[in-house]
Amino acid sequence: MEPAKTLPVAVIGAGPVGLAAAAHLLERGLEPLIFEAGTAAGAAIEQWRHIRLFSPWRFNLDAAAVRLLEATGWEAPRPTALPYGGELIDSYLAPLAALPQISSRLQAGSRVTGVTRQGLDKTHVRDRENTPFEVRVVHADGGTRDHTVAAVIDASGTWFTRNPLGTSGLPAIGEDAAEGRISVPLPDVTGRDRASFAGRRVLVAGAGHSAANTLINLADLAWDEPDTRILWAVRGDSAAKVYGGGDLDGLPARGQLGGRVRRLVEAGKIELHTGFGISSIKSLDSSVTVGAVDGRILEADIVVPCTGFRPDLGILRELRLNLDPAVEAPTELGPLIDPEFHSCGTVPPHGAKLLAHPDKDFYIVGMKSYGRAPTFLLAIGYEQVRSVAAALAGDQESADTVHLELPETGVCSTDAGTSCDVPVTASGAEDSTSTDSGCCAAPELVLIGFPTGLVHGRSGINN
Repeated sequence: MEPAKTLPVAVIGAGPVGLAAAAHLLERGLEPLIFEAGTAAGAAIEQWRHIRLFSPWRFNLDAAAVRLLEATGWEAPRPTALPYGGELIDSYLAPLAALPQISSRLQAGSRVTGVTRQGLDKTHVRDRENTPFEVRVVHADGGTRDHTVAAVIDASGTWFTRNPLGTSGLPAIGEDAAEGRISVPLPDVTGRDRASFAGRRVLVAGAGHSAANTLINLADLAWDEPDTRILWAVRGDSAAKVYGGGDLDGLPARGQLGGRVRRLVEAGKIELHTGFGISSIKSLDSSVTVGAVDGRILEADIVVPCTGFRPDLGILRELRLNLDPAVEAPTELGPLIDPEFHSCGTVPPHGAKLLAHPDKDFYIVGMKSYGRAPTFLLAIGYEQVRSVAAALAGDQESADTVHLELPETGVCSTDAGTSCDVPVTASGAEDSTSTDSGCCAAPELVLIGFPTGLVHGRSGINN
């Protein structure tokens, strides 16, 4: 950070990876300035606090953050336990954000609207890398201010920018007008959002993590509310890759998911429509009709979009970026995570070197660094920011020495509606002694992610 070593480093986002970045910067003697658009740390996770991750605590804690917490007497959760989103916030992120070292540098309710070089748009090159960055922020008080910083770490994630329902990357015709009939991703169908789903025709669109999570929860809801009808539309000719081969998954809890969904379909609890690429959505007085490319039509009261997420690159328009043309990840990282060829378990360790852009000292990390690829794990993000903090501190040897130990994960769903690490609720599993679930099952841990037994991503489907 030769341009301005006395200036802070802007961290955009106070989720797990953003706060980990701040912890590593502090250990390196650098000054983080954290901007969080939500009202508190972990605001995006708050949207799915009812969801349980399929990876245990040991993969969800950052080492530098833990060192900060343990200095205050904090005790880490049991490393093999599987946390809910709410537990991730309450037991880890909230205590971390409350530490004086973090809270004094965290500005909640502060939305970043643009990042640039001070006094330079992206067309100017003279002395560019020695010019500080300028981060424009709309703060909680309504005021807009520019902050001068030495470097920028964008850990803002992708949660609030879902992919459209249309098959070509564009919204289906009529999708925007039907917004009132389209739910948020990962709705809490048995809790907070129950009234919107109970006794209604619900169409779940997508063949990924969010879809499986929602289908399982809807089946639980239908057990109590028998008039609830569950429809499931997938683009592929079969749902076989969703069902997967559970015993092959290195995260056993995730391996349970595919079989659970398959049994619900076979039992008639879920009405599966394959080869259903959505082309249009039309709002009626009390419902919507959803049209497929081949002319088929489904009618539903509400649609749950489980089509994945994409990065919001608008705030970075004045920066010089190198992005992979397919997945919109950093150019050198893109081919390593492309879901056409790779799963969570086949991603090699990577750090600052692969995350670098033409604008020196700017990095995209965390889920946003994966662009449209759904195979991100929190452990990957933690190693990313450790390396980035080392690079910004001038310790290139440490920055280049990257280590990453991941479970053997089989293959994550390639149409995933969330990252590999985000998640599914705990709900029913097979136990013939209970009638607590929509498929005569006792509550068990059911988690997102589909083991398929393939070594690679989508390309492996035809192997």
